[in-house]
Amino acid sequence: MTKSVSVVITDDLDGSEGARTVLFGLDGVPYEIDLVEANRARLEATLAPFIAAGRRVRRGERRATSRARPADRAAVRAWARAAGLDVSDRGRISAEVMRQYEAAH
Repeated sequence: MTKSVSVVITDDLDGSEGARTVLFGLDGVPYEIDLVEANRARLEATLAPFIAAGRRVRRGERRATSRARPADRAAVRAWARAAGLDVSDRGRISAEVMRQYEAAH
C-alpha cells in the first residue's frame, strides 16, 4: 500500500492556495506569514517607503537603545528635583519620573 500526502500552503489573509512564507520583523521581533504573490506585492508596496528610509542591520548587529545605556540616576534625581518632582535620595526611581526624564532628554 502506498500513501501520498500533499501539503497545500494557503494565504494567511485570504485563504487562497499556492502561498509562500514571507519573513519580516518589527522592533526586533521576527514574524512570518504565508502569502500568495499578490498579497506579498501589497506587503512590499506598503513597507517600501519605510524600507527606503531605513538602514539595513546585519545579523547579530544591534543598535544601542536607551535601555542598553541606563540613565545616570544622580542626573535623573537632580533633573527631577529641578523640575519640581518628588524623588527620594536613594532607592528606585519611579517609572513615571524616568519616562519624563527620557522625554525631556
